[in-house]
Amino acid sequence: MSRTRFLLIAFFAALCCTPTAPSAQDREVPYWASLSADEVYMRVGPSERYQIDWVYRREGLPVKVIRLQQGWRRIEEPDGTQGWVFNGLLSLERTAIVTGEGEAAMHAAPEEASQLLWHVEPGVIGLLGDCEEGWCEFDVDGRIGWVSQDRLWGDGEP
Repeated sequence: MSRTRFLLIAFFAALCCTPTAPSAQDREVPYWASLSADEVYMRVGPSERYQIDWVYRREGLPVKVIRLQQGWRRIEEPDGTQGWVFNGLLSLERTAIVTGEGEAAMHAAPEEASQLLWHVEPGVIGLLGDCEEGWCEFDVDGRIGWVSQDRLWGDGEP
């Protein structure tokens, strides 16, 4: 056996034995996830054979994973719509989306009396930080503040 072939075999053997980071498919349901691609197809069943019901174009959108089936995940989105997506298009990165009517206030600290930093509109997606006493840390493109927990979907227990 040539040295090059031996090295290739050794490389692939080592690659197979290398532990991988936890992914969106290695959890008990329900759990929070987010869309990890610019375009994600939601299907009516857990296979590419099923028709596409919706095309998401919102990377980072928080979703609730409610069922697992052979590489597919049944998800629920903020408005309650459910469908199936391929698990490779989900991330465990915690995000949230602003819900409710009108703009939500983003404060400098987790209290109403703290400095108002920005207003965020319903539909804005951001990274979800720690939540405490009814407030969640929220990062929208590097603008970090605290938003009332009742204005976010994707926080708390799924």
